[in-house]
Amino acid sequence: MRVPLSWLREYVDLPAGETGRDVAAKLVDAGLEVETVEQLGGGLKGPLVVGQVLTIEELEGFRKPIRFCTVDVGAANGTGEPQEIVCGARNFSVGDKVVVVLPGAVLPGDFAIAARETYGRTSHGMICSGDELGMGDDGTHGIIVLPHEHEVGTDAIKLLELVDEVLDIDITPDRGYCMSMRGVAREAATAYGLPLRDPALLDVPAPNSYGYAVKIDDPQGCDRFTARTVTGLDPEARSPIWLTRRLQKAGMRPISLAVDVTNYVMLELGQPLHAYDRSRIDGAIGVRRAEQGEKFTTLDGVKRTLDAEDLVITDNSGPIGLAGVMGGANTEIADSVTDPETGAVTGTTDVIVEAAHFDSVSISRTARRLKLSSEASKRFERGVDPQAAAAAAQRTVDLLVLLAGGTAEAGVTELTAPGAPRTIAMSADHPDKVAGMEYGRETVVRRLQEVGCDVYGQDELVVTAPSWRPDLAEPNDLAEEVIRLEGYGNLPSTLPQVPSGRGLTARQQLHRRVGRALAGAGYVEALSYPFLGEAVFDQLQLPAHDASRQVVKLVNPISDEEPALRTTLLPGLLGALRRNDSRGSHDLALFETGSVFRAAAQPGVAVRLGVDRRPTDEEIATLNAALPAQPRYAAVVLAGAREQAGWWGKGRPADWADAVQAARSLAVEAGAELVVRQGQYGPWHPGRCAELLVTLDGVETVIGHAGELHPRVVKAMGLPARTSAMELDLDRLAAAGGEALQAPRISSFPVATQDVALIVDASVPASAVEDALHKGAGELLESLRLFDVYEGEQVGEGKKSLAYALRFRATDRTLTAEESTAARDAAVALAGERTGAVLRGA
Repeated sequence: MRVPLSWLREYVDLPAGETGRDVAAKLVDAGLEVETVEQLGGGLKGPLVVGQVLTIEELEGFRKPIRFCTVDVGAANGTGEPQEIVCGARNFSVGDKVVVVLPGAVLPGDFAIAARETYGRTSHGMICSGDELGMGDDGTHGIIVLPHEHEVGTDAIKLLELVDEVLDIDITPDRGYCMSMRGVAREAATAYGLPLRDPALLDVPAPNSYGYAVKIDDPQGCDRFTARTVTGLDPEARSPIWLTRRLQKAGMRPISLAVDVTNYVMLELGQPLHAYDRSRIDGAIGVRRAEQGEKFTTLDGVKRTLDAEDLVITDNSGPIGLAGVMGGANTEIADSVTDPETGAVTGTTDVIVEAAHFDSVSISRTARRLKLSSEASKRFERGVDPQAAAAAAQRTVDLLVLLAGGTAEAGVTELTAPGAPRTIAMSADHPDKVAGMEYGRETVVRRLQEVGCDVYGQDELVVTAPSWRPDLAEPNDLAEEVIRLEGYGNLPSTLPQVPSGRGLTARQQLHRRVGRALAGAGYVEALSYPFLGEAVFDQLQLPAHDASRQVVKLVNPISDEEPALRTTLLPGLLGALRRNDSRGSHDLALFETGSVFRAAAQPGVAVRLGVDRRPTDEEIATLNAALPAQPRYAAVVLAGAREQAGWWGKGRPADWADAVQAARSLAVEAGAELVVRQGQYGPWHPGRCAELLVTLDGVETVIGHAGELHPRVVKAMGLPARTSAMELDLDRLAAAGGEALQAPRISSFPVATQDVALIVDASVPASAVEDALHKGAGELLESLRLFDVYEGEQVGEGKKSLAYALRFRATDRTLTAEESTAARDAAVALAGERTGAVLRGA
């Protein structure tokens, strides 16, 4: 909602020195979201005056039509002589009154005006358009042509109200009454403690039996309908400057007098209106639900197919309006047309003004289904004051009579459905309990009365909510009004008392340790959206039967291209890596921990619960059972340099081993024993893929993979060459670990080191050899490290040599050479038995 400050002052006597920013600060304190304060006419400097075109000479020989004009600007130029101006616009004629900016003036955007040579003539100024003055769109995209009653030489800055401040307010759904000058003025009056001149307080004639015939078939969809008729309008009447300027400042384009008046009253009072050309209406006006599949052409010229839930305005010919959304093309106000032979002017002379109140839910559904959001539908969706319909109709009739010379017919139609005001019972100290501070009954009553409530009672208050506040329905709503008007900034800051003995769960602690470990290893956390498109599974080369392809789809996805919940973290992380690489960051190491979503074999159906009570434990359990499984995963992706080159050395690129090491570091944090074996799966290179396993319930279970991505995956997803990745199930890793991490014990006894070099077939994984060495060495083995791999003539074709450093230590004694040698021999013997390994040189 755009609120011109000059218009707001019409209803509230704001202090003379208050700027737009001062008013915005007050409104923000009252709970409104003022996004910007726009300074109209900033930097504008005159002379800018009204002129009258005396002569027009068409200049020939140029690519576009150019006119050399003389314009009478009175004494504004200091000489009284006609001003010579070159202009390319075509929408004005000799005798027209226009807006002229003279040399020495400065237009918005710091555009200085001076006499200059152009098209072979000297132009002493400009004839201005609305865009050049920052006025907004007036529908013509041409020169401003003023009514003839304005005198030559008049200051156009004041006439066109070019200097003003406009507050742009973001209206939340529960504050629909503020989508009007009346509503914002009420908030401003309350914020400043000033009286409000309510523009809805008008003398409205009582309804009578000779108004225009209206029939309502759906009183729940339309509980109030007011119709008034104005005849004898001048079809040539134009909207006055003050009216068009207020519409432009509010962000609306002037169209015609009748339409401009209805839009103006809507902005003023918040009640959407519609004007029908009476000559185009056939019989009585009706309100009903549309027939399924019924066709209707709206004002924008689009033929629409209606639904049975849509509310329509009708006459004997069928629909003439989409209630609360948009009128129909068949009853549109006709533009004035002049007969070139007779000079007679034809156009709409008689109009029927509709001011109705429609069901907000019905209007919202129609507007969303048809993707037809209008200024009217925005207001009806948020709630319109039903009591304002009669006043809005009267205000529209008064303006049409005043500005177009019409006559208001005596007939007044007003149909209303029975209803009672909303009353809310609340204890006087309820706002105190909600806010945690004492306001007192007097303050509570005063604040509620300021928002328009009627309040009765002492300790127990009976509050009648005003008609323009449909959001006030329960005691907490009233407490919120008191608190916001007293000032959110005045609320005490009280930290909640945390019960002793409650901290992070073991799962939460693990997640934090995992994040710290990866961050300490040089990875940057990248959080991605939990949505994906199924085409990414083909890019990742996942098999057709892979469980990751079984996705949970959203009914209302944010993007149609990503309608499913993720089953893997890799697409989001790889997308972040690709974007950063494309923007010049080539050395990347990213990680993410988050939930993935696994579809159940039999999808559950969630039960729709009421909002009148707390769900039972059984109902909550039923809801949880309908949800997909959501295990927490951890993933990393790497590309570019892992260690930077410099004076200290050459550096090295990231490779598959770094991805495997990331998995090992997570296993350390979880206190789990991770088994790494050669594997093959989906997006990873078959020769550079590690399978990650843990032991759960005595069974080795695959929890993830790590390694270098397949070249085809890299190409399909536009990734850097040799990109590596790791992903594992963090919940299963935690389940394989201990309940609590055990601190390492440092022995005071010396370590005994034994090195062995084993020759095995080239196809034997090093992990298999390591596993055998671990089990064969027994409990004396403290650590095992592979420090050399050799393949060549000295070990034979198809063979490789694996050199290991074995560290032995006892917790209670110094090991003898015989003990460490015996443990080493046992380890080598088991490795030979399981993998066929033989000592090199034996």
